[in-house]
Amino acid sequence: MKPLAQWPVDSRRAIHGVFTDIDDTLTHDGRIAPEALQALGDLKAAGLTVIPITGRPIGWCEPFMAGINGPAWPVDAMVAENGAVAFVPAAADTFTSQINLQPSSYIREALSKRYQQSAEVRTANRVRMDAFATQVCAQVPGMELSRDSAGRETDLAFDYAEFAQHPPETVQRVLALLQSHGMQTTVSSIHIHGCFGDFNKWRGACWIVRELLGRDLSTELDQWVFVGDSGNDQAMFEHFRHSAGVANIARFVPQLSHLPTYVTPSARGAGFAEVAQAILAAKRHD
Repeated sequence: MKPLAQWPVDSRRAIHGVFTDIDDTLTHDGRIAPEALQALGDLKAAGLTVIPITGRPIGWCEPFMAGINGPAWPVDAMVAENGAVAFVPAAADTFTSQINLQPSSYIREALSKRYQQSAEVRTANRVRMDAFATQVCAQVPGMELSRDSAGRETDLAFDYAEFAQHPPETVQRVLALLQSHGMQTTVSSIHIHGCFGDFNKWRGACWIVRELLGRDLSTELDQWVFVGDSGNDQAMFEHFRHSAGVANIARFVPQLSHLPTYVTPSARGAGFAEVAQAILAAKRHD
């Protein structure tokens, strides 16, 4: 990983869209950092497309998208459950093929939920996942579903580092159990995930760009950057030409096969703000 300061000005100036992880990239202890929230707004005000993509459940995302119990986040969409489902503005059906989405103020009016799987498939998978969740919690001492599980629709999440603290060998045991049932797995900075379906953040990012813009993300990667911090961000680090890890990615580096191109000086939301500032500073000097 190179220091963020080595990101070329011309590359930064070409950025028109930002994907970002949420937990420990925008947030600290579950709350969005003020500087990260300001950075999201600054990016939107400059005309960029901004899309958080997270392992968190779709139900957890709704208050931030809809402006419940606080202002709506200034973003164009929010992809949840590692790419399986998303909230977009209901008005997204009228979007054109322009790179910039509708202003985020419209998001407050109404939301549309989009899925990659049919209702029938999701229902059948839910029955299987509930049975496996009970089995994992019975076989692994102290393991529990994440506290946000009530809002999950397409995957399972077990808490290993949010409210609980489990060692790496316990994480590996849970992963092995999920994989033995044919589930696809990944690990975020706080949760162990399992799902039935070929989902990861990269496929979710490609899907949402097709849904909203009718475009192929893989053909315009010179215009996008991804910011993240942990294991379930690896697929994004692998594919994005421009990617940055916030400084707290350091604790996961030994476990990652794919690393971001750059790393920020600061951790979490302050690091995300540094990425936003780097982009906006380059654009101001066009």
